[in-house]
Amino acid sequence: MVQFELSPAQKELRARVREFAVREVLPAAWHYDEKNDIPLFLLKKAFDGGFMNGDIPARYGGRGLGCLEIAILTEEIAAACPGVATSIFDNSLGMAPLLLSDNEPLRERYLPAIAREFKRICFATSEPTMGSDVASLRCTAERQGEDYVLNGTKYWITNAGVADYLTVFATVDPEQQHAGIGAFLLERGWEGVSVGEPIPKLGQRCSNTAGLNFKNVRVPKENVIAEPGKGFVLAMQTFSRTRPIIGAFAVGAARSAMEYAIDYVKKRRAFGTKLANFEAIQFKLAEMYQKVETSRLLVWKSAWEVDSGIDPTVSASIAKFYSTEAALEVVNDALQVCGGYGYTKMFPLEKLLRDIRLFSIYEGTSEVQRIIVAGHVLGSYQPIMPPLEDLPLIRGLDLNDESARNTPAWRCRMCGHIHYGEEPPEECPSCFFPNTAFKKVWPAA
Repeated sequence: MVQFELSPAQKELRARVREFAVREVLPAAWHYDEKNDIPLFLLKKAFDGGFMNGDIPARYGGRGLGCLEIAILTEEIAAACPGVATSIFDNSLGMAPLLLSDNEPLRERYLPAIAREFKRICFATSEPTMGSDVASLRCTAERQGEDYVLNGTKYWITNAGVADYLTVFATVDPEQQHAGIGAFLLERGWEGVSVGEPIPKLGQRCSNTAGLNFKNVRVPKENVIAEPGKGFVLAMQTFSRTRPIIGAFAVGAARSAMEYAIDYVKKRRAFGTKLANFEAIQFKLAEMYQKVETSRLLVWKSAWEVDSGIDPTVSASIAKFYSTEAALEVVNDALQVCGGYGYTKMFPLEKLLRDIRLFSIYEGTSEVQRIIVAGHVLGSYQPIMPPLEDLPLIRGLDLNDESARNTPAWRCRMCGHIHYGEEPPEECPSCFFPNTAFKKVWPAA
């Protein structure tokens, strides 16, 4: 039975993280946005409050939260600041390949430290010359004995400047594309690891983004998350688990923009009445609410699939590209409703607009998500309706009449014309194709 009611524990989690977001994150967000700096103290408070690393299983010292719970808390933090929410969630992204891997000793060595000691871990696939096209990465992992030596650069890496551990995807041979990619867990302090300056960005300025460079970095065999040849699939599995959370970022930011617009139109007056009394404004608000609610349902469905062990790839892609694009529309409309004030830095809309613009780019662009969904639609999707050439589309026969029910019907596979009789016509009277174009579609076999 389908159910949309949150459990008491989920409601309690939402209430606690909502209070944290409004009390702690919201007051600090604009200052750190101006500074283009990550407020690490907020990440520490999120860690102390149990809002970070919640998806680490209990056997490693974590809380064992599911993807749905992570989506719930992410929405609330993103409502206060999408950039801070990105930095908090990045630990879940960085850990996901480790959680999905077969390397149990590696999990036992690192996950308890992350759960207990406020350690940060980042996820590094993107490079200066590639983002969504993971198969074309150039960072190399050369096998030397049982170890690997990494050389190359990663770019656009969230939390790279503050991470203690690095989940890095590299290839034994760029020419092998998918088949050469492996995954490795590095420590920031290892010889040959260096971090670039923070990348200046339009939005998400409360979230650290930087490059990583590796010069002859030796990775012991114990720190191989996925052997070469298995890394690409692991990266795709990771994105399928984390893309619902990108949707949750978008839901939170869009919800806040909508709420700010609602507050404004209830108080602002024009032409002798409140803005809320104008039908044009009411329609905008209705569409904002519809997009927020629809987005949340898509996010929760894909998160539920993750937690249920169902392959979430298609649902996660739909949730990501719908919610992130809807959020951009909602925030843009909210700014429009607030007029000139919405355009100023004294109001929160311009920051939300800058912050949410990234959501349709990272972790696979909207275009990539459409390719994934289109591949499903044209490939593995199983239609319910029969093929066009098999459609009876009976017209002119009363199927309540037994004799009519036994009248053969032939459908032209070219134009769809239906002919009734024991045999098809010599040629179609509509498109003039010969009788070989006809297929018997009634009575059903």
